[in-house]
Amino acid sequence: MTVLRLEVRRGSYADSIVLMELQATLAELPGVEEAGAVMASPANLELLRDRGLLGAPPEAGPEDLVLAIRAESAEAAGAALAEAAELLRRPRGGTEGAFRPRSLAAAVRALPAAAWVAVSVPGRWATRVAREALELGRNVFLYSDNVALEDEVALKDEAARRGLLVMGPDCGTAVVCGVGLGFANRVRRGEIGLVAASGTGLQVVASSVHQLGGGISCALGTGGRDLGEAVAARSALRALDLLARDPDTRVIVLLGKPPAPAPARRLLAAAAAAGKPVVVWFQGYAPPGDGAGAVRFAAGPESAAERAVALAAAGGRPDEMADAPPERAVSGSAVRGLFAGGTLALEAARTLTALLGPVSGNVTTPPETPGTPPGTPPVTSSVISSHETAGTSSSSTSSVISPVISAREKGGTSRGGGHSVVDLGADEYTVGRLHPMLDPAPRAEMMRREAADPGVGTLLLDLVLGDGSHPDPAAVLAPAVAAAGRPGLEIVFALVGTDEDPQGLEVQAERLTKAGAVVCRSLPAALGRVVARHAEPPAAVGPPVPLEALTAPPAVINVGLESFAASLARQGAEVVHVEWQPPAGGDARLLAILEKMKG
Repeated sequence: MTVLRLEVRRGSYADSIVLMELQATLAELPGVEEAGAVMASPANLELLRDRGLLGAPPEAGPEDLVLAIRAESAEAAGAALAEAAELLRRPRGGTEGAFRPRSLAAAVRALPAAAWVAVSVPGRWATRVAREALELGRNVFLYSDNVALEDEVALKDEAARRGLLVMGPDCGTAVVCGVGLGFANRVRRGEIGLVAASGTGLQVVASSVHQLGGGISCALGTGGRDLGEAVAARSALRALDLLARDPDTRVIVLLGKPPAPAPARRLLAAAAAAGKPVVVWFQGYAPPGDGAGAVRFAAGPESAAERAVALAAAGGRPDEMADAPPERAVSGSAVRGLFAGGTLALEAARTLTALLGPVSGNVTTPPETPGTPPGTPPVTSSVISSHETAGTSSSSTSSVISPVISAREKGGTSRGGGHSVVDLGADEYTVGRLHPMLDPAPRAEMMRREAADPGVGTLLLDLVLGDGSHPDPAAVLAPAVAAAGRPGLEIVFALVGTDEDPQGLEVQAERLTKAGAVVCRSLPAALGRVVARHAEPPAAVGPPVPLEALTAPPAVINVGLESFAASLARQGAEVVHVEWQPPAGGDARLLAILEKMKG
């Protein structure tokens, strides 16, 4: 006759993997038809009921362990429960025989070198454990999910105040100096660091880097909500800063689910100022072209890996960058782009909008256009309209100089204003006059006028060589560069051409350089330099995460899933597993009393 036996263990916690293994072992015992081992949450009890393992609802709460046995006889059921008791007493996780403290404080005393605490307890207790880890001066890998959003923000703010890092909650994977936390692939050590708001995305990029012959220095997860408006990239910014300072990391990959607009801008500005190449892939995020100098956008995880490996192979130096490092723009905050090429002007407007903020001009990028980051305002024609005056339209032929200049002579409204990019080859600027690739003189005059504006910190121009263009544009532009020069102003050219062009590629570059300009051999390189001067990364909140967090091999205190402790031990990390149980037996009323007494 079939017998159903139920046993409730009050305040006895076991993690889900232990219970899964226990359930499978019990089901294989002689005379046992089916077995269940769950924490007594309503959802778990419903599962037992569906499997025919639950009669009347037991008096049990989420912090109680329920064992359910359906067996051929009472003897078989009793034997199974006795076996369960024995199995629950047995240490697991590859730490058999090792000291298993019952508190986090005791674990820290046992392993003082531990810079990390891995937390994988149920979500309702995870915040408490993570906060205690921070109070003990340890960084946190927070695998647990179902953590309240306000608790996530509070934990990350507390970490920032203490100079620590919280990866998570719901952070499934990370690699710290060759050792995987949570779910992680075995990848070779190398020079590529990852900052990821996507666990599987991190694994795909890291695995692709390995398959391409590259290696990973560290891969730091943030949790999927980190790039949202509420959390505002708190962990991603700190992780990016940490890898920017890490001497073992030469290239950084920044990846994740689609970010909210404000966190995206802060992250991209920080990436531009990192001092290392940063490859960016945000799932579903249409990048503004290739990127700007050190910031490169990728179309997917595999292409992100390819770009990172290529940059690492090149020594971690962004290609085609000018040799002289840019100084911060201190005298003027505005970037003014004076372009002869419409495509280059549009690309510059898109990239500067994404990395520096709103850019006005006569090139338009509708929000729905591929290449526009989420939430990016359109690039409008406000520069033209703001400079028009009564009797002077953008198509006027009365002046050899653009209406932008004419209006500024009369005190135009945008003097000292924000960033702008103007396509001087557009129709409104070429009625009755030559295209700027044929006649550089009007653009040379505009350079002088823009440079006189103390609010301008950088002038950005293209110089496109080739048959049909002006035979020697540098002869006209270089004197304007020399005349426009002043402290705090940088004039940057994106030079487009070949060594066979009739103007002479090197001759043009040399003349402009001698006049005081910075000459880059591509638009992305020029944009990278401009962004590096003007990007304002978010002000640091609290001290940075010390590089000691990346000491190899890492020492880790594990609280929660015993299988994670086993994985760490197999990888050669020092690990102490905490024999964690819910405080006060999970009794919320008693716990509240204890908290009051403690306070």
